[in-house]
Amino acid sequence: MKIYTKYGDKGFTRLYGGDRVSKTHVRVEAYGTLDELSALLGSTIAKLENYKEMSDIREECENIQQQLFDCGSDLATPRELRPYKQTEEDVKWLEERMDQYIPLLPKLQCFVIPGGSKIVAEFHILRTVARRLERRIIAVIEADEAVNEAGLRYINRLSDYFFVISCLINLRLGKPETIYKRSAKVFRDTK
Repeated sequence: MKIYTKYGDKGFTRLYGGDRVSKTHVRVEAYGTLDELSALLGSTIAKLENYKEMSDIREECENIQQQLFDCGSDLATPRELRPYKQTEEDVKWLEERMDQYIPLLPKLQCFVIPGGSKIVAEFHILRTVARRLERRIIAVIEADEAVNEAGLRYINRLSDYFFVISCLINLRLGKPETIYKRSAKVFRDTK
């Protein structure tokens, strides 16, 4: 397999199936952002090796990298040329993980400022890149491009998962959340 193709020399690349598009095409922006998210997650996984009490989270993140690769393949594929790999089971898996962890966490009544520990800061970075990826996928949809909508739901849940994991790690490490102090309670009774 040749690593360099020379397609990019004039600002173009090829999608799965051979379509030649600009490197600024909405689909390329989306799967490029996904690649960035996966690389950042790989860095975070490597740092989790220093936290033996987080081996369950490390295994989950390794699984997420596999799911992200499927999502990236879907995003690189126009016109549904390949069967989509991202499934509702992947979305449900993330929801189940969060449903397991949320009852363990203290109730949040204010905005959380990212931080608490270095590894938690990493998960907040992952959360924000996942949100950017979500916006990129929406841009693909708004450009009337075919996408696997399970992938959009997956990325939406993934950013929530990273937030929950950041809170869980702070809890396990005995680090308090950094709370935004300049506003009233976030969760008010709406009655």
